[in-house]
Amino acid sequence: MPFPVARSRDEAHLYLDLHPCECGSADTTWESALANAGGEPVSWYTGVCQGCGTEREFLFGLPEREVTSARFPAFGGPEPSRLLDAGEWLWVADLTAGNVPVGEPREALQALTIAMAAIEEVMKFVSPGQEEVSDGGFWSERGQRVRAAEPGRFRLDRLLVVRSTYRDLAAQHA
Repeated sequence: MPFPVARSRDEAHLYLDLHPCECGSADTTWESALANAGGEPVSWYTGVCQGCGTEREFLFGLPEREVTSARFPAFGGPEPSRLLDAGEWLWVADLTAGNVPVGEPREALQALTIAMAAIEEVMKFVSPGQEEVSDGGFWSERGQRVRAAEPGRFRLDRLLVVRSTYRDLAAQHA
């Protein structure tokens, strides 16, 4: 049984945040370790939901190449995510950019940096020579809803403009 691959710790934690407990709470302090599941090496995340006390567990396959970056956030390498689809990444960018704190330059810079990185993750789903994310870049319910609401937002030219805007805004807080 293959496990979904988390390319980095940052990507795994984002996935965990986007998949709350059945009670609706995403408030869980996660512990992680390398483990073996079914003969396959995995990243094993365990924690207890702060909302209801349920023990939670997620297993992620390891990437082919380790992602090493001093940059924050380090979601993954040059390949598109297999954990989150293009629509989910755009949803993360929208949510983060829509909640940039006012009067707190350090936190604003962090939020805009995350939003910009999420847009860059969407762009990884645009195949070379193509102008937009293909149908195969959307497999989650949330991602498909985001695409259905505004499919034009997944065009490379628009993604480049959004990334540039977030970069310019981040520079104002640096």
